[in-house]
Amino acid sequence: MKKIILTGLVFLAVAACKTNPFTGKSTLNFYPNSQVFPTAFAQYDQFLESNKVVTGTSDAQMITKVGQRIASAAERWLSANGYPGYLKDYKWEYNLVQDETVNAWCMPGGKIVFYTGILPITQNETGVAVVMGHEVAHALADHGAQRMSAGTLQQLGAVAGNVAIQDEKTLGLFNQAYGIGSQIGVMLPFSRSHETEADRIGLQIMAIAGYDPGEAAELWKRMKAQSGGQAPPEFLSTHPSNDTRISNLTAWAPAAKQEARKFGVTSFK
Repeated sequence: MKKIILTGLVFLAVAACKTNPFTGKSTLNFYPNSQVFPTAFAQYDQFLESNKVVTGTSDAQMITKVGQRIASAAERWLSANGYPGYLKDYKWEYNLVQDETVNAWCMPGGKIVFYTGILPITQNETGVAVVMGHEVAHALADHGAQRMSAGTLQQLGAVAGNVAIQDEKTLGLFNQAYGIGSQIGVMLPFSRSHETEADRIGLQIMAIAGYDPGEAAELWKRMKAQSGGQAPPEFLSTHPSNDTRISNLTAWAPAAKQEARKFGVTSFK
């Protein structure tokens, strides 16, 4: 049994490689779009049915407008870089939901929600583009499926340990150490790497869409001020710290503008 589980872990890790077109790196992903997207679409519809979707307002129209521009920019980049059919299964949708939570999110396949609570932080269309670029980037990079894949491997690792260890006391220590260690040492850094990757990809595609990537760091300064400095240490968080994001976005903005110039974009709003 132990050998079967270990062989399965190795097989999944090796067979689950998919290339991220924006980074060129292999990613851990053994859930195909055909499996992930229908479930995500159904969950998104259920969410909309049970929450107050804002329609017909200038804010709701802005969310849709920015989302369409960002998705179009992503498609332009992908087509120009050898991935013309990459988005064929995506069903982009952008909704503003009445909720004071300062948040926005994207489900696999391009289903995006902005909460009204984040609009005072974004302030304007360019601020919305910063957040939209980040959320679209999560969908483009298959981060949802990657998290599912990592979670599966984490569970299989726990099963392998429980099969291999026969002593009850040792098993209890293993489960405690494995739970904490795999979360802090693997899953949380994995999540932070996704957030950093989405920041960088999002900065690039918002620039191609004609939005000033230099505004991204300014948005995160406002996020930092809004939080009042109340945040867990970075190593215990799913996200990089505000200071880390501000530093990264400031450093990456010139390269994002340079990439946009390849697509004829020389002025930014």
